[in-house]
Amino acid sequence: MNSHEGSGTNSKVGLLQGRVCLITGANSGIGKATALGLARLGATVVLASRDSERGDIARRDIIRETENPEVSVGKVDLASLESIRSFAKNFNGKFPHLHVLVNNAGIYESRRIVTVDGFESTFAINHLAHFLLTNLLLESLKASAPSRIVNVTSEAQRAGHVNFDDLQGERKYSGMKSYPQSKLANVLFTYELARRLKGTEVTANCVHPGTVRTNFGRNSGGFMALAVKIFAPFMLSPEDGAKTVVWLASSPEVEHVTGKYFQKQAERKSTKESYDLNVARRLWEVSSELTGLTQT
Repeated sequence: MNSHEGSGTNSKVGLLQGRVCLITGANSGIGKATALGLARLGATVVLASRDSERGDIARRDIIRETENPEVSVGKVDLASLESIRSFAKNFNGKFPHLHVLVNNAGIYESRRIVTVDGFESTFAINHLAHFLLTNLLLESLKASAPSRIVNVTSEAQRAGHVNFDDLQGERKYSGMKSYPQSKLANVLFTYELARRLKGTEVTANCVHPGTVRTNFGRNSGGFMALAVKIFAPFMLSPEDGAKTVVWLASSPEVEHVTGKYFQKQAERKSTKESYDLNVARRLWEVSSELTGLTQT
């Protein structure tokens, strides 16, 4: 992306003019705040949302607050491979370019729930959905280069371990294990993606947005719902949580940076397992098989 002089707000207006940005889980929380931030920078913003009505409410809010009319909604259910494929096909047909993809949507489930495709929902939505969506949009990202992929993960990745023997908790399910595993998968996917995209001018980075006060985990039941309720007053606002996401998606400072983990606009080390090349490659292969992608 072109560098702009100055660091004030005025110098950033229009930074993303003519750039197409797609955000998943964009009708509330960090996703909506990210969409708002990118729209303020002049981007053409597409909100990927499961609920069209809530997505349209978010769209109207963003247009009103930013006075940027280039905001639209695309319906997608990340719990359905068919829906993801249909969304990607429609998106590619409507938008000739894609400059920024923010994979933000995520869930936490205290009990094992299976998607329409038969996958454990936390692993499916947090990892497989974004793995498939990103791959289906890769040609557009490459054709639009320089472009960026930003994967929203969590510090929970530090407690994660990819259990290939029981990847989807069929033998024994625990939300407190499944969620960290999915967040570690986000990081592994990011690093492997960056390696595969070397030389394309498409960057891939991941970010921990902080502990943010959103609807995340409130309806999951169990310990997570209780913890969210207790600690909500001490959590960051969605706007604060989105700052590093927007920065990674737009700042000239990180134009050529790829395959890194960020927090508070600074590079951080992720957990040791996230740097294991064998785990990353195996996860890619398994994900390709599960989502029906041709392995490369």
